Order: sequence, then C-alpha cells, then structure tokens
Amino acid sequence: MRVVTISATYGTAGHLIGPAVAERLGVPFVDRAIPSAVAQELGCSLEEALAHDDRAEHGLGRLLSGAMRLPTVTFGGVDMYVPGVLPLAPEEFVRRTERTMKQTANETGGVFLGRAGAVVLADYPGALHVRLDAPLKRRIAQTATLSEVSEKEARHTIEDNDRARTAYVRHFYRVDPAEPCQYQLAVDSTLIPVPVCVEVIVTAAEALD
Repeated sequence: MRVVTISATYGTAGHLIGPAVAERLGVPFVDRAIPSAVAQELGCSLEEALAHDDRAEHGLGRLLSGAMRLPTVTFGGVDMYVPGVLPLAPEEFVRRTERTMKQTANETGGVFLGRAGAVVLADYPGALHVRLDAPLKRRIAQTATLSEVSEKEARHTIEDNDRARTAYVRHFYRVDPAEPCQYQLAVDSTLIPVPVCVEVIVTAAEALD
C-alpha cells in the first residue's frame, strides 16, 4: 500500500497538494482524520482533541510556540485536561496519534500531512517522505493570495505556525523538521504550480513500488 508523508511549512499549499496526491494514488488523505479518530478513542469531541493538535491556535500548539523561546522545551509536569476523561498528557495524545497513523498506513496506506509523519513512518517500507518549503517572502505572498488576507496577516500566521510546528517535532522527536535527510523529495510549491507538484510526488511515489 502506498504511503506518502508530507511535511509542509505554512504557505506551501500542503492542504491542496496532499488531498490531490491521495486522490491520484487512490489512498486516504489523512489530516483531520487523525484527531477525529483519537477523539473517538478518548470519548471527547473533535474540537477538544484539536486543542492538543499541532495545528491548533490554542492548546498544545500555542504552548509549544511560546516554549520555543526558552533554552529547553519542557512541560514541567503540566497536563492537558480533556473534559469528560482522565487528564491527558501531551505525550499520551501524541502516542495515540502515532498509533492511528501506523494503523492507517498498514490497513489502507495514505497520504499523511504533518504530525512528523516522516519520523513516525520512517521505517515503513516504500514510503515516500516529502518536504514542501519555500522562502518566507514567497510563502507570505501565496498565503495572502490563497487566504485573501493582507501580507501582514499572512506573515503573522506563518510565523506563529512555523514556531508551533517546529517546536512540536523538536520536543517530541528531537529532530528538526527542516533537516533534508529525512526526505526523499523536497519541492518549492510557491514557484512550481500545484498540479505539477502533485504530478512530481505521484510519479516519485509510484517509482518506489
């Protein structure tokens, strides 16, 4: 079963490229499906689960974003509480998310966006690990265009998301998500049109059969 992980900095159209690649390969696109599955296992709502997700504006993402400014990222015993269930430590949420990712890869394959997929599924046979990245200036311009916001708003959103996502991976996996040796393919999707990026990734994934 084909497995593709995509690590995408904000503003590189990962939310467009990921689903398109999954459709071409005939496998699920695994993005919001992960917190939904974890939420079902924990008996809490999707909104509550997203409070622990690396994409969330609040919760874990925001905590890690602030912690990035410190010499060492630690939680100091702080637990995340989910209403209706026992206290859930961030590490436990990540562990359950990893389990969902691995189970999905084994059962159906998939295109996994974010959540340190290149690390979690590093040993999956035949998996293609992709990095979408580009200079900040071009990511700002693309975000402003796609989201119909000002460049100032786009810059703020990008910087906040970059800090949170990088901190998430560094804290839980002790790696830098920008390290190129984790990926077989790196693409600048602010210069290369989205359909071409999709074609490149699909071709590379099929070549690993």
